[in-house]
Amino acid sequence: FPFRLFPLREHGMNWRARPLTCQEIQAFRKSKEVMDRFVRAYRLMLGFYGINLVNEKTGELERAENWRERFENLNRFSHNNLRITRILKCLGEMGYEDYQVHLVKFFLTETLVEETLPNVKRSALDYFLFTVRSKEKRRELVHYAWQHFRPQSGFVWGPRDKLQRYR
Repeated sequence: FPFRLFPLREHGMNWRARPLTCQEIQAFRKSKEVMDRFVRAYRLMLGFYGINLVNEKTGELERAENWRERFENLNRFSHNNLRITRILKCLGEMGYEDYQVHLVKFFLTETLVEETLPNVKRSALDYFLFTVRSKEKRRELVHYAWQHFRPQSGFVWGPRDKLQRYR
């Protein structure tokens, strides 16, 4: 069977790769070797995108030295956004919800605050945000996005009255 680096319980673009079962996910999560390989694969993909995993315990990220060149690639080729969405979903499946939060916040910061990834902005808001499994963390990220979105009146990813009252 063809396999994926970041498998999910749903079909992706490669219809020959079969979706994971819940039993397979549980078996993966119990295997130190599989989880170590998963984190190595995550580091590899982050490096491709110009991002470093600073802290393996928390999932904290920072720009890599080659970030300008890699961000240029991210801005130019939108197919990367599908891969990032897949990685985010897989992080959730494998129990790395904190990694999800850090990666989504990284992209929100780069798109809305630093404005280095303008062509990733819609994917970050439409897809990346909503892969985060924790409802509380997702709310925090939506609020963060709302705070930095310009013009704020154009923000459609959450109800304005709740965003204004948040916290």
